Amino acid sequence: MSVIGNLINIVLHLDKYLNIIIQNYGVWTYGIIFLIIFCETGLVITPFLPGDSIIFATGALASGGMLEVFTLLIVFFLAAVIGDTANYYIGKKIGTGILEKEHIRFINKDHLDKAHGFYEKYGSMAIVLGRFIPIIRTFVPFIAGIGKMSYSKFITYNMLGGLLWVSLFLGGGYFFGSLPFIKNNFSYVIIAIIIISLIPAVIAFANEKKIEENNNDGTSAEI
Repeated sequence: MSVIGNLINIVLHLDKYLNIIIQNYGVWTYGIIFLIIFCETGLVITPFLPGDSIIFATGALASGGMLEVFTLLIVFFLAAVIGDTANYYIGKKIGTGILEKEHIRFINKDHLDKAHGFYEKYGSMAIVLGRFIPIIRTFVPFIAGIGKMSYSKFITYNMLGGLLWVSLFLGGGYFFGSLPFIKNNFSYVIIAIIIISLIPAVIAFANEKKIEENNNDGTSAEI
């Protein structure tokens, strides 16, 4: 099975894999999930990590007593805030001129450009809104660092976005994850979470395409 195939399999069966991790590593499970969320939000080379679904899945396990929900809240919040902060400083340190480059090693240029457009459109609120969009949430703090946003402003939106993101998905998993329908159809629930998370990005992409088509039509008419 390919790397992508393995990743998809893990995401769709997170409850089983997390069960195995808890059984084998006990309290160290909190450290493992901290690293996953930190890497997804803090490193521009790992935007593919399943942040939303991991938070939801651990919330569901917490409702069954396998994990402690308030500990999870603190762990995820710290991982999200520290991860975005690291990403912000990486962008601030190495980001000068990076947007103008055609090819960037280890970084998807299309993802970077989309995050830049998202940041340009929503400004500081992109830090909060971007939390709820996979891929975008990994690149927005990097773009904020490139854009020289002051850290005092960044950390305010960073903490607000992190708290809302973690609370929503952790609370959703905790309060609804133990329902028989969700427990029996967990893979489908994870797919639904991924699809719903991607809807804002799809809408934004469709709007951009529409604007481009309108601009092209206007240019053609002038010619």
